[in-house]
Amino acid sequence: MRIPVQDLTAADHELIAYARGIVDANTDGEDGVHTVGAAVRAADGSLHGGINVYHFTGGPCAELVALGSARANGARELTAIVAVGNMGRGVIGPCGRDRQVLFDYHPRIRVILPTPQGLGSIPIRDLLPLATAWSPDEGSVPFTRGPV
Repeated sequence: MRIPVQDLTAADHELIAYARGIVDANTDGEDGVHTVGAAVRAADGSLHGGINVYHFTGGPCAELVALGSARANGARELTAIVAVGNMGRGVIGPCGRDRQVLFDYHPRIRVILPTPQGLGSIPIRDLLPLATAWSPDEGSVPFTRGPV
């Protein structure tokens, strides 16, 4: 199955810079182990960000913190998301848990991540082929490949 990678737009580069600014300003300690910043763009163009809360027992990923920040600020429809690692690690892809949450809450969102062709953006539904969708209203339901 070929995944449809789209080239980045100027708005995507702006979102990456926003996430990079968050992680650069908020890296934990001198070493900043595993610090990640994330940014989402809402349908109205507003940007919302988050930083992970790293702890050896686990903690919320930056992407989930950014989703919470967007929601707390009234953004309900999100169009793009990106995560950037500290210490020059650059753009990184979301973990499996983040992909599932994005798929369930924002099935039309595009994820900016590294691909074999370089940085690109991919619809979340293409990062979870044959996924089972979950919604608070319906529980788990099989996902179909129709329009989302």
